Amino acid sequence: MKELALKYGCNPNQKPSRIYMEDGSELPIQVLSGKPGYINFLDAFNGWQLVSGLKKETGLPAATSFKHVSPAGAAVGLPLTETQAKIYWVDDMDWKNFSPLACAYARARGADRMSSFGDFIALSDTCDKDTALLIKREVSDGVIAPGYTEEALEILHQKKKGNYNVIQIDPAYVPAPIEHKQVYGVTFEQGRQELPIDDALISNIVTKNKELTEEAKRDMKISLIILKYTQSNSVCFVKDGQAIGVGAGQQSRVHCTRLAGQKADNWFLRQSPKVLNLPFREDIKRAERDNAIDVYIGEEYMDVCADGAWEKIFTEKPSIFTREEKRAWLDQLTGVTLGSDAFFPFSDNIERAHKSGVQYIAEPGGSVRDEDVIATCDKYNMVMAFTGIRLFQIGRASCRERV
Repeated sequence: MKELALKYGCNPNQKPSRIYMEDGSELPIQVLSGKPGYINFLDAFNGWQLVSGLKKETGLPAATSFKHVSPAGAAVGLPLTETQAKIYWVDDMDWKNFSPLACAYARARGADRMSSFGDFIALSDTCDKDTALLIKREVSDGVIAPGYTEEALEILHQKKKGNYNVIQIDPAYVPAPIEHKQVYGVTFEQGRQELPIDDALISNIVTKNKELTEEAKRDMKISLIILKYTQSNSVCFVKDGQAIGVGAGQQSRVHCTRLAGQKADNWFLRQSPKVLNLPFREDIKRAERDNAIDVYIGEEYMDVCADGAWEKIFTEKPSIFTREEKRAWLDQLTGVTLGSDAFFPFSDNIERAHKSGVQYIAEPGGSVRDEDVIATCDKYNMVMAFTGIRLFQIGRASCRERV
């Protein structure tokens, strides 16, 4: 297949729409079911690059949950804890025996379930039965993987009455070293961002504390690989092999840090006994529970706790999760890694990161205020590596990239 007609472009009025290879060669994908759209394919191709990078660097199966050309979550296939199984809504499944790939997707989807609603999934390995069963129960637009077992395909074909988007990509495909985009009829050309994310990249430690654990090295590399495929400006908080907060597409870097930090905080607050024990009514579905939890742990908690509101969600009125209680719980969050796609221009980013348990940081360096940033890291005994490279992903490629 050398080209594929799409339903429409970014929006329904943008027709015609298609994907094709400029050199006339065969497309590196097969559509096994459904009719993916323009943004679906952008999510799929960016997501596939991300999980391929994670698998190459860590040796572990990887999954990502993409929305609007940025990852809502990404993870490698480490086992789930009992608490994670609960907050990711898989505790009613045989989660202790999940395959590593299923664990990766449960983590990728679960870290920021609000943003992952209606995601496009990318898997580094052949989709198996465990992973397909997870995908089947979630609201999702589609999945891309290098292959599917017969059992997995049978399960996925039951989703959306057989119209769920299932794409198989050739894992041997290598794109041309030069890429092009069009903006307003003008063609842009550049070399692909092929810089390896490896141990050498994070070897320049500039803080007084230089004790970088193997787990922290892994998480640093995971954060940087995620940032390669996230709309800039962007930062990424990672813990235990998974993103727990992605701040993407903000003009101000500290706003990225605040956004990602709040997502990381929410991920950890969901693990508190007060949230785990919320008395949900049996008829409240997972997505509705996610929405209710997001409100409950935020500043608008009375929207779900006020008389006349809580009865629609809970079997009994929950007590308020006070600011002091939340802060006390968040103070237990430690060992978090923060990656940034460009330098931190001010130390306020570090101050905000500290509040979310960050102990390890990877960023390019190169700011005129590097010394202030390093001094703030030293104040909190953080370990920071200067990578010397920027990882900008620009342009809301969803509307302009020539695929």
